[in-house]
Parts: sequence; structure tokens; C-alpha cells
Amino acid sequence: MKGPIKIAIADMVISFMWVFCSSAFGLLTYLIATAAGVQTVRWASIVIITVVFFVFLSIFNIIGGFLGGASFDPAATTAFYAAGSGADTLISMALRFPAQAAGAVGGALAIMEAIPEQYKHMIGGPSVKVDTHTGAFAEGVLTFAITFIVLLIMLRGPQSEIFKTWFLSIVIVALVTFGSAYTGPSMNPAFAFGWAYVYNQHDTWDHFYVYWICPFIGATLAGWVFRKFFSLPPVKVKKT
Repeated sequence: MKGPIKIAIADMVISFMWVFCSSAFGLLTYLIATAAGVQTVRWASIVIITVVFFVFLSIFNIIGGFLGGASFDPAATTAFYAAGSGADTLISMALRFPAQAAGAVGGALAIMEAIPEQYKHMIGGPSVKVDTHTGAFAEGVLTFAITFIVLLIMLRGPQSEIFKTWFLSIVIVALVTFGSAYTGPSMNPAFAFGWAYVYNQHDTWDHFYVYWICPFIGATLAGWVFRKFFSLPPVKVKKT
């Protein structure tokens, strides 16, 4: 990993790119389904968006590696830290999280400017569809689930990066589908913050409670549980 400031800047860049792209996944799925004539077939849309996630996650894995381990998700960063994996410290995370949030704001603002007016209703961020406490609990549980599975797949899963990314794509789509009736869901505080800024809701207690506090609790618990029941893979030492 690079120095804390450099990795924070890299996080800002990749967060901008991820929010810009992922905010349009629903629109992209609709356009592909319409072009294929399967827009009325529910399972077809699920398959398409899973493939979309797979393609973009594969691309962003390459970009993240090129940027020295950059991440667009504070919850994932927290989970890996809690699990004892990676080189992050409290100081580095204190720099990375604001950078990720700032990048997400830029990405949300940029995609709103780039998308034609007739499609703007098809992009956007998460929103609470239930009472605040239920939404906070749901977001915390979903974040626990996704971060624990990410740890399991990335640290104890298959060796093939292709299979890892495919499994992650399936899990993400499944959890997003399940959580759509509650909070969107986000499972990524930076992504939620970017769109909350667009909606002018970024400085409300409900936003921080639902999309920051509870996801961080869920991610931390996921890391602790993983660390309790699974050993970390041995660190590979490069031969000189």
C-alpha cells in the first residue's frame, strides 16, 4: 500500500469513478434488456445486472490494483481492518474515509450532469423506505452480510480472480434485491453520502445513523467474526 495521503487520493479517484458508473447500472440494465427485447422478463434483468456488476467489478479491481490498493467502500476498508488484514491504521482510515466520501459526491454530481434529462429519473442513490430504526437495522445487517462474504471470498475463497468477482456479483445483486424494500440498500457509506449530498440530506442525523453508523458497526462485527472463526491466509513473501 502507498502512503496514507497517496492512498487517500487514489480512493477519491476510484470512488468518483465507481459512483459515476454504478449509479447508472439500473439504466444500463434497462437499455440492454430493451435492446434484447426481454425488458418484461424479470429474471432477465437480474441476469443482466449481475453480468454488469461482474464486468465493472473486474475493471475496478484492475484499476484499484493499479492505484495501489484503492477502495471505494469505507465499509469494506473497515471490515478488512477489523479482520486484521491489510496495512491500514486508524490514521490512514481517517484520511481515506473523507476522501472516499468526497469522490462519491463528485461522481454523483458528474453523472447527474452527464445523463440526458429523459433518463435522470432512472439513476440515483439509496433512500430509506421504512422507519428510521428499521432502516438502520437493515442497513447494518446487510452491510455485515456483504462485508463478511467479501472477506470469506477474498481471503478464503477460490484462487481465481474471475470466480471471486463472479461470486461477489451474485451476492451483491441478491442483497440489493432483498434490501431494496428497506434502504436501497447502499452497504457503502461513501456511495450513500454522495447521493445524499445531491439530495441535500447529507448533514441529517437520519443519514448518518442509517448509512454510516450502523454500516460501520456491521462491517466491524463482520471483521471480528471472520477473525474469530477463520485464520488469515499466510502473507506471501516476494523472493529476491
